[in-house]
Amino acid sequence: MKVYRVGGAVRDRLLGLAVKDIDWVVVGSTAKAMQAQGYTPVGKDFPVFLHPKTHQEYALARTERKSGHGYKGFTVFASEDVTLEEDLLRRDLTINAIAEDENGQLTDPFNGQADLKAKLLRHVSPAFSEDPVRILRLARFAARFSFDVAPETLILMQDMVSSGEVDHLVAERVWQEFAKGLMEDTPSKMFEMLRRSGALARIAPEIDALWGVPQRADYHPEIDTGVHVMMVLDYSASQKWPLTTRFAALCHDLGKAITPAHILPKHIGHEARGVALVEALCERLRVPSDCRDLARMVCREHTHVHTALQQRPATVLEVFQRCDAFRKPERFQEILNACLADARGRTNFENCDYPQADYLLKLLAAANTVNNGEIALSCTDKTQIPERIKQARIAAIKNQIIAL
Repeated sequence: MKVYRVGGAVRDRLLGLAVKDIDWVVVGSTAKAMQAQGYTPVGKDFPVFLHPKTHQEYALARTERKSGHGYKGFTVFASEDVTLEEDLLRRDLTINAIAEDENGQLTDPFNGQADLKAKLLRHVSPAFSEDPVRILRLARFAARFSFDVAPETLILMQDMVSSGEVDHLVAERVWQEFAKGLMEDTPSKMFEMLRRSGALARIAPEIDALWGVPQRADYHPEIDTGVHVMMVLDYSASQKWPLTTRFAALCHDLGKAITPAHILPKHIGHEARGVALVEALCERLRVPSDCRDLARMVCREHTHVHTALQQRPATVLEVFQRCDAFRKPERFQEILNACLADARGRTNFENCDYPQADYLLKLLAAANTVNNGEIALSCTDKTQIPERIKQARIAAIKNQIIAL
């Protein structure tokens, strides 16, 4: 029995990055022998065991054979006769197919170290095409490491898309990989890779439809809406904002996407189009409600936030109410952050001033000084309470605008 570190732990150490999780593979053993040594079996579909002391996961060396569609369509074979090289052969990318023994000796049968130096993502074998999740993982690694894809691997990915293999992806798994990719330092690289492979048009056509949509050159020197959205997304990542804000940044301009008339009527307004497309995307990918709700609000409200300095007090109050800013000020701050990213996600506008955010926060604070309880007690006709509170808030906002 021999034990090796494999996968991301070896890859990240060679890149000089912090190693977070360690994957172990065991060669020359069986499930029965592992349990005899105190390992606890935990794998339902794969022969995986927990170490009796460290509780880290140890997997028996195995091979896999395609038996159906999607990432679950595999038959696993594990035995003491499976070699380390055979186990590494089933892995997705050469940079993830390097093993390290207890003495630090590396086993690298597919030249993963050379690809690390060349900053290339290259498939280990044609078996890459049997699991569509690997396209998502590769795109996510592109976002994490800013690596490019090997030409032959890109062709293989494109073939996977044209053959329909990508259509068998499970929505929850797509979102899981999307969410991880959105949290990388340059998430735009993930979408760039998905577009180049053709997978984005199948997975998230609402997003893919943004490229090629022109914008006013005086506001957007980058002109193309898709390019602009990627700049907005990367700006939100540069600020270390949470997943909810980054997803909202990704979706904020969906109303500009060119969609067939049978999906959305042509007469529908820009904001309504955007909200409808956000909802369609989120429903299909099973996006969590907090991400969906923020994206929907930013899609609907970002133009109103941008023009806040020109709005009347009553209009400002309507924005606060639609955003539920009085009850959820933290979420309103996220909306403002996404709008800031929209303003700065443009060529030569990376450091532009954005007074609208501070301005709206001051007006919200002023509106919050209204004592709703006192107003309620002073009203003899209780049906007038909502209107009295509304007028008091408008007055408070107006006074604050004058003071500014």
